[in-house]
Amino acid sequence: MERKGVVTMHGNPITLIGPELKVGDKAPDFTVVNQDMREVKKSDFANKIKVISVTPSLDTSVCDVQAHRFEEEATSLPDDVVVLNISMDLPFAIKRFCTSGNIKKVIALSDHRDASFGTNWGVLIKELRLLARSVFIADKDDVIRYVQIVPEATNHPDYDAALKALKELIK
Repeated sequence: MERKGVVTMHGNPITLIGPELKVGDKAPDFTVVNQDMREVKKSDFANKIKVISVTPSLDTSVCDVQAHRFEEEATSLPDDVVVLNISMDLPFAIKRFCTSGNIKKVIALSDHRDASFGTNWGVLIKELRLLARSVFIADKDDVIRYVQIVPEATNHPDYDAALKALKELIK
């Protein structure tokens, strides 16, 4: 499924591949790889609240800030909350980014192999094979409780809105 008119990149319209997920939908499965090139699945985070920060590339300034902002927040979250960052970056680049940027709590993952996350969650950019900047929060039962797809991919997400939704879920 292709969706147009949802996101732009530098003002230019781009096409998203996959479904439009909404609050209340069941969180789709995905298989990505970690920094050591091992497969990671959504089921690996069963019974946890999942904050999924999606970035086009950690090598850009906005993505860097996004990853670090969620890292800052992750340090004070309860153990039943996991914060993931998913991008199309290669695992080697992710590892370098996390090491040099002191990212320890956020689990940075790569969708480069199969675009499983991007396709299943509706954020794969057809023209660029990158992921659209977005934030998803799924509860312990894998029900999506928050969705934010940033309309202009070069802009920051609304961190405050995402964190407010998360705090409501943690209560």
